[in-house]
Order: sequence, then C-alpha cells, then structure tokens
Amino acid sequence: MFSCVAANHLGLVDAIENTIRHKLPIINCSKCLTFWTLIVYGVSVRENIFVSIATSFLFAYFSVWLLLLFAIIDKQYNRIYDKIYTTADTTSYGTEYSEGTMPGVQSEGEEERGSSAY
Repeated sequence: MFSCVAANHLGLVDAIENTIRHKLPIINCSKCLTFWTLIVYGVSVRENIFVSIATSFLFAYFSVWLLLLFAIIDKQYNRIYDKIYTTADTTSYGTEYSEGTMPGVQSEGEEERGSSAY
C-alpha cells in the first residue's frame, strides 16, 4: 500500500505517463493501484479469493488516508520551508535598469527614451 501511494504522490506514475505519452488510469489512482496490486498478489500466492478481496478493499480504503497524511505533511513542509527561506530582496532581475531587462539592450518596438516619434 505504501509503495502504491508513494509512487503516485511523488510523481513516478506521472513521469511514466509522460514518457510513454499515454494515460494509465488504473495506475494513476492510489486506491485502484493498491486494490489491483493486492488482488494480483493474492492470486499469485494462491490466497483464498475472499480474503484477498477483503484485504484489497481494506487497504484501498487505508490508501486514501495515507494519501491525505502525505498531503498534510507536504503542506506543513512547505509552510516551514517558506518561514525558513524567506527572501529579503524582493526586486526581480532587471527592475533596477531603466532600459529594460538588460542594460543597453532594447526589446522590439521599444523606442529610445527621450527621442520623439515625429
């Protein structure tokens, strides 16, 4: 269950989808991936089918809560990170120059300051 939820949460499934350029709807859902992984595992080790199905449903339900826990941890991490690493300099690059983003370089359509258009 943890591996299925972590693979979705950390973006491994999205990376696979981007690589193969095809959506994987069952694998892209933590509940579905947990459910089907446990069903396949139960069948492969010749577990009782009813026990396998019950276990799969139970852990698919728990995967929702684990995903919620991961989201809470992410939010707390981002909040703490933003408190620790605040930037004192709020000016972006290029705002101190009056000519544009780089000194001495004009962008297209920008006229020389001080010259008239007539």
